[in-house]
Amino acid sequence: MALFTFKLPDIGEGISEAEIVGWHIKVGDRVEEDQPIADMMTDKATVEMESPVAGVVVRLAGEPGDQVPIGSMLVEIEVEGEAGAGTGAGAGTAPPPSKETIEAETPGEAVMEDVRQDSVRTDPEKAPASAAPSRTEEGEGSARLDPNEAKGGAEPILASPAVRARAKELGIDLSQVKPTGDRIRHADLDAYLLYGSGQGYRPAGRSAPRADEAIKVIGMRRRIAENMAASKRHIPHFTYVEEIDVTALEDLRAQLNAGRGDRPKLTMLPLLIVAMCKALPDFPMLNARYDDEAGVVTRHGSVHLGLATQTDAGLMVPVIRDAQDRNVWQLASEIRRLADAARTGKAKSDELSGSTLTLTSLGPLGGIATTPVINRPEVAIIGPNRVIERPVFRGKEVVAAKLMNLSISCDHRVVDGWDAASFVQAVRKLLEAPAFLFVD
Repeated sequence: MALFTFKLPDIGEGISEAEIVGWHIKVGDRVEEDQPIADMMTDKATVEMESPVAGVVVRLAGEPGDQVPIGSMLVEIEVEGEAGAGTGAGAGTAPPPSKETIEAETPGEAVMEDVRQDSVRTDPEKAPASAAPSRTEEGEGSARLDPNEAKGGAEPILASPAVRARAKELGIDLSQVKPTGDRIRHADLDAYLLYGSGQGYRPAGRSAPRADEAIKVIGMRRRIAENMAASKRHIPHFTYVEEIDVTALEDLRAQLNAGRGDRPKLTMLPLLIVAMCKALPDFPMLNARYDDEAGVVTRHGSVHLGLATQTDAGLMVPVIRDAQDRNVWQLASEIRRLADAARTGKAKSDELSGSTLTLTSLGPLGGIATTPVINRPEVAIIGPNRVIERPVFRGKEVVAAKLMNLSISCDHRVVDGWDAASFVQAVRKLLEAPAFLFVD
């Protein structure tokens, strides 16, 4: 037997270290060649590492949340025959470490389980419920001991037949009720209904109890926290909100969907993206990135649109390349493809970087108005809100109209309020007369 040291390889993104998001293995497990062993987070994506050899795991590099330098030990595996260091020189053969060494240098098993969701969660409702002992009534009396209640050394439960009958009717397990005297009384049942643990009967409107959770902020969630904090710390945000009448746009969208054939169903987003791309040439300061350390603003000719996407791991921003060159159907297909790739963890690193402007939408949860946080180093982010139907004046008549607020947050170091408002008004003009979306 020999010891194989698998070193963290260069993932090819110019990084010096990667963060352990979660382990698929623990010390003592046997792994096979090409078996997934760990999820590692870089600045751009999560990469699944696979074992290059088969053997028994004897040592892990650290806990979820720890940073591992490129080229350093990630996993040590005991293999048959001669072994050395994976992805680099150096480890050579070595006797397997002692049990005491493994226990001293290896994190506990409690933190070595798979944490793909970036945290270790405890759900009290998923804990196995112990079977309650059966109880029987033995005629009349103020307090009786059921025969089954004494099994296994359990403390007998004393209650009158009337109390037992009421508890049965309410679905209350008497073993969960704490008596205030020598036996369980009706007052104890009332107190349980009001303040009880929630196991068994729970009155309408009462929420189930939850245990406190201590969740380590790692992986994607930590990266989001760092990026958002840096954005708010460095960028002087301002937000502008305008109301847009999208009645005609919604009618057009319904007509396009009715004749779409096998093409993807259109949401509001592809139409909004077309309007943004048509308006942006007149407002180049919005489609830009600001390197505040170098003091340089780069105004981009192409619109590489970031699409804020909610995933189980947190918020990700896949990028629609050259959005200005795509029609509504192509945009709809790309939106769906990128969103699926992000949510399933299959988005490539180059699909998660290089955006020049970001669009964020909460869909039906869009609210009345939003103040989105800029995706640094970009200088603007746009957020449509939900469409609602309200009465509006058309001349002297009151008619029903579909209205939507459009929010934009900008970096005031680069974008003036007048420019942001003028851009939104240009987008509004296109959305309220949607025929102009399809003409030059």
